[in-house]
Formats: sequence, C-alpha cells, structure tokens
Amino acid sequence: MNPDLPITPDLRIPSTDLAWTAVRSSGPGGQNVNKVSTKVELRFDLPGCAALAEPVKARLRVIAGGRIDADGRVVVTSQLTRTLTQNLEDARDKLAELIRRALVPPRPRRPTRPTRASRIERLSDKRRLGERKRDRARPPAEEI
Repeated sequence: MNPDLPITPDLRIPSTDLAWTAVRSSGPGGQNVNKVSTKVELRFDLPGCAALAEPVKARLRVIAGGRIDADGRVVVTSQLTRTLTQNLEDARDKLAELIRRALVPPRPRRPTRPTRASRIERLSDKRRLGERKRDRARPPAEEI
C-alpha cells in the first residue's frame, strides 16, 4: 500500500498529512467485535496541508461539513468490512473522493431576468387572486 494518497495523476496528499487509528466497531459481530479493533478513523490535517490551494481547502470545509473536528482536521471513518486493511483502504477512498469533489470549482451564477411572458403571467395571477379575495369579502351593509 502506498503511504501517499493519490487524488489525481498530478496531485498526491503526503502521508505526513494523514493519521489513522483503529477502534472497535459498533453493531453485531459476536464475540469478535468486543476484542478486535477493525473500524478505522482516518484524520486529514487540512490546515497544515501544503498540497491543496486555499480555495480548494475552503470548498472541502464546506463539503466535509460535520466531519471536521475541533482542530480543523477532516475525520473519515469506515467499518464496512471485518478487516482493518480493507477499512483503511475504504476510508482513504472516501477521503480522496471528498478532495476530488472539492477540486472542481462551482460554476458562477449568471443573473437572469424574467421573460415578458412570465411577468405578464405573474401579474395576471396576482390580479385573479385579488379578485377572488375581493369576492370573498362581506358585502357592504345596506342602508335602511
């Protein structure tokens, strides 16, 4: 297994920015679940990473959301399989996918104006609704 995390052909996250720990998995598994630590917590040092540009880091913070700990590190967990090595690979794949999503800048929004037909339709709907409400009103009291 390569210690560096490949993201794209020309981008790799150095292994110094990654740290992982093995913890006990939750859920069913018999007696084995109580004594074998196969769940993996992979931590990525986002603030200290020099491989990513600042805009990419900002997008990754947004995408990661609740996976960011108090120190600003991205925490990815995996307990998909019963083996530690497969869970570590799964966690690395999840982190790589998060970073790949953050590499793509969002398309800028181009402000648009409503079409003439939509403006006319909106005004006619408003007029129709106003007429309906006016018809619901109590008729004026007749003078005797």
